Amino acid sequence: MARKDHISETPATQFLRKHGIAFSEHPYDYEEHGGTAVSARELGVDEHVVVKTLVMQDEAAKPLIILMHGDRKVSTKNLARQIGCKSVEPCKPEVAQRHSGYPVGGTSPFGTKKAMPVYVERSILALGRIYINGGRRGYLVGIDPNVLASALSAKPVHCALED
Repeated sequence: MARKDHISETPATQFLRKHGIAFSEHPYDYEEHGGTAVSARELGVDEHVVVKTLVMQDEAAKPLIILMHGDRKVSTKNLARQIGCKSVEPCKPEVAQRHSGYPVGGTSPFGTKKAMPVYVERSILALGRIYINGGRRGYLVGIDPNVLASALSAKPVHCALED
């Protein structure tokens, strides 16, 4: 199978191909600290359909992934309550990278170095199509959000705060 020269494989795209998951590729010009606002603008989509992959940890420092709309923040208090933990907090960038295998800004929930539980904001599953990091900065993949539950066993939660 011929590969596109301008987009090299990542652990995330290898995971998607291995599991027979259809996806579209969306490279864009990455801006440091630009976040989902930049990727949404570059792709010409609503920031609400751009999903960020956040690596967090519970009170025992066990890592987990939460998938959230680009235009929303995570209520760590609500998340902890729903998943039966005392507290949840974001991992430091170097810790997140150690768990996921991806640099911050390029974290994908697919093909992570360490297996971690995945939680997804419930309303993401109702969207027609989402854009999520494909395993490197400046590269999103478009997928059906139902893939999150089937391929990652992502558990739906409700912990979004308006941005």
